[in-house]
Amino acid sequence: MSLYKFGPNDVFHNVIKTHPQCSFFIYNGSVYYNNKVTLSGSHTSTTTHVPSGYVSLYEMNIDRASGDKIYAFVTKQGSSMAPNTISTTDFNNSSKYGYGSEMTASYPLSASISKRYWEENYSRQEITALQNTLDYYTPMSRHYNYSSSLGNKATQPLGLVSIPSIFYGSTIQRGSVNLKYYLTGTLIGELQDDGRRGELVQVGPIGSEGSGSVAGVVLYNEGFIVLTGSWALGTGVAQDAYVVASSEDYPRWRYFGQSMSGSIVAVTSSFSLDFKGTNPVPVLTMFAHAPIGQLNHSSNPTFIDYGQSTTPLTGTDHYIQNSSMTIKNTVSSAYADPTGSFRKTTYISKIGLYDDKKNLIGIAKLATPVKKTEERDFTFKLKLDF
Repeated sequence: MSLYKFGPNDVFHNVIKTHPQCSFFIYNGSVYYNNKVTLSGSHTSTTTHVPSGYVSLYEMNIDRASGDKIYAFVTKQGSSMAPNTISTTDFNNSSKYGYGSEMTASYPLSASISKRYWEENYSRQEITALQNTLDYYTPMSRHYNYSSSLGNKATQPLGLVSIPSIFYGSTIQRGSVNLKYYLTGTLIGELQDDGRRGELVQVGPIGSEGSGSVAGVVLYNEGFIVLTGSWALGTGVAQDAYVVASSEDYPRWRYFGQSMSGSIVAVTSSFSLDFKGTNPVPVLTMFAHAPIGQLNHSSNPTFIDYGQSTTPLTGTDHYIQNSSMTIKNTVSSAYADPTGSFRKTTYISKIGLYDDKKNLIGIAKLATPVKKTEERDFTFKLKLDF
């Protein structure tokens, strides 16, 4: 086996930035993610054990019965390290957790988008926590301002859509957020950030009530959509129930997605949310060289003529391989018994990758073995992404 060390110009580190598409559709209290159909299994109503519109982290319990689920656990040892879900008092109580006992958690861990709505002057800790973040983006648009002539987000009626980072990666791609509001299946409003400033401007239907107005802002890095649009999307359309203990109202952007809050049905309203995430993918590119005059010997038994003995001479003080074995002549010929000049030929089918301690850490396989003769040299381009 020949070992070659990668040179300074043989290894390159790059990052590919991808933008995966995410789509949510909300109707009658249910959320549908990327138009995926919920599959029922032999042991459970949903194969992933999560409701429609949710993603399951790890997906380690596919169609498992409740009593056979894989679960996370930590064994109590002398390090006194306890999970965050267990208090120090309980951890130190030997009657609850003795040394060697297991502290368990449950799978699956799941995530989905969520919606909160606040009436005027209602307490809103989530919005208060975003005050500094909203003010930070004010140079991009005055609609981010926490309190201004456009409204006070501490007191005005508004909605908040929360998007977990598992759906968008490092950040939501600017300008990709699109919200659509339907009533009885008819599109009555559409928001888009055409200016890429985070302003959700009503762009459709053309000529509809509120066209050209800003109905909210997007926090692209944090995964939040703040909806403040208060105008009725159409006084000529039917009303729907969007808030608990409140009479029906005309559709308004602050009610967007309200049916997924769990207590609101809003049977005639449906909503769609589309955006693109940002996922940086580190890529390692390596060039493996097969130089001229090298890599033309093989330990494969087919490298020598058939029928020769490969058994070495061994003893207490010697190990001698047969040095008179003839190599198989594979020179191409039009005849059944070729008589062409002998040329050492090998076929490269795999490339092994080793660390600095010569431990095999990866194997690159060629779809078709490459013929290597002494006068040929090759460079193989290997790419690995994480």
